[in-house]
Amino acid sequence: MNTPRTTLYRDKQNAKLMGVCSGIADYTGVNALWVRLAVLALTFMTGGMTIPAYFIAGLLLNKKPPHLYVDQEEQVYWQRVRQSPKRTAREIRSRMRDVDRRLAEVESFYVSSNPRLTAEIERLR
Repeated sequence: MNTPRTTLYRDKQNAKLMGVCSGIADYTGVNALWVRLAVLALTFMTGGMTIPAYFIAGLLLNKKPPHLYVDQEEQVYWQRVRQSPKRTAREIRSRMRDVDRRLAEVESFYVSSNPRLTAEIERLR
């Protein structure tokens, strides 16, 4: 599951300093303001130990590709995949089951109202 859409990047487009906090916000789906406030609070609680960690992350993380997502819906989808892949897979399976059920209903309606098609299917069995 190590695709470009599941990797943590620096988000220079929404950056204030190096883009680390906005990259974490994009990765987790949390508002960048809350991530920045959390980093600020951690800086005070740890006595400034998050400052070197921030700059190291800023140097090590790759810059976010400009066209990583097609639209906002795709961005939200990949954020949900990163947060909980199992839940996302369950949701997709549920949607596919629903589509399959509706397709079966359409097929059943069409076959039951078309005697020639019903006879052809029976002949193939």
